[in-house]
Amino acid sequence: MNPTTLSFVCVQNAGRSQMATAFAERERSKRGLEDDVRIRTGGTDPANSVHDVVLTAMNEVGADLSDRQPREITPEGIETSDIVITMGCSADGICPATWRGDARDWELTDPHGRSLAAVRELRDEIRTRVEALFDELEAQAGT
Repeated sequence: MNPTTLSFVCVQNAGRSQMATAFAERERSKRGLEDDVRIRTGGTDPANSVHDVVLTAMNEVGADLSDRQPREITPEGIETSDIVITMGCSADGICPATWRGDARDWELTDPHGRSLAAVRELRDEIRTRVEALFDELEAQAGT
């Protein structure tokens, strides 16, 4: 079976998509799916660094993102993805019209400029959504 490629995308790749990627990496490892799931992340207009409030919120749950650097998502990266999850910026304009993969928009609030308490809530929602996504992937694979 070919690995499933997940792409977590937002505008700056400095908050929501970075949190989702970290939780997805954690779930992939916890569930022993390293050979079955590929994870990528990127933004359409990457920031210079991951938001400080995101670093703090993720450190609280044992995820050190201090070495993460926002990067650009390329059209090729999207085209080779099985599932593209946007964080509230819609897959319209990100996914090419000819792409036939699974596009989902989680419609999450941008953490930039938000309080730590608000980012904690967002972080917990992202963790829940990522866990549900991995439940779905496992069910589809019949594991």
